[in-house]
Amino acid sequence: MTELPPFAWDAPSPHILPVDVQPAHIDLMQHVNNVHYLQWLEDVAWDHSSHLGLKPEDYTRLGTGVVVRRHELDYLAPALLGDRVLCATWITALDRLSLHRRFQFVRASDGTTLLRAATHYVCVDIASGKLRRMPALFSEVYARGLTVQGDQPAA
Repeated sequence: MTELPPFAWDAPSPHILPVDVQPAHIDLMQHVNNVHYLQWLEDVAWDHSSHLGLKPEDYTRLGTGVVVRRHELDYLAPALLGDRVLCATWITALDRLSLHRRFQFVRASDGTTLLRAATHYVCVDIASGKLRRMPALFSEVYARGLTVQGDQPAA
């Protein structure tokens, strides 16, 4: 995790993964294509999970994972070639079957919020794809990342 810049975040102490915009991220409109934002949502969520102590190999060992049930993304300003984007996430809710995250992507150079997003994940059995109760390890680890104050709307 990187040091928090001196501008306001939507939640206290989010987990941050910096991303530098590369030529491969840029589309015909000369800004970052939306598919890259989706990838960055996944990247920062995995980075946060690993930081909390839950790694991909734990999912495999337990035969359990979380999958996206719903994404809400609000694109607020474009990211451009050469920008450093600070991809932030925090967990807003956790129950026996699901996990909710919020995201805020900010341009490091000026503090402009580029994207706000919310994702609802559900816990599934990896082999069958069926819903299942979250293992105790998941509940314990994800509870460490729970930020109650981060419950504002994604927009």
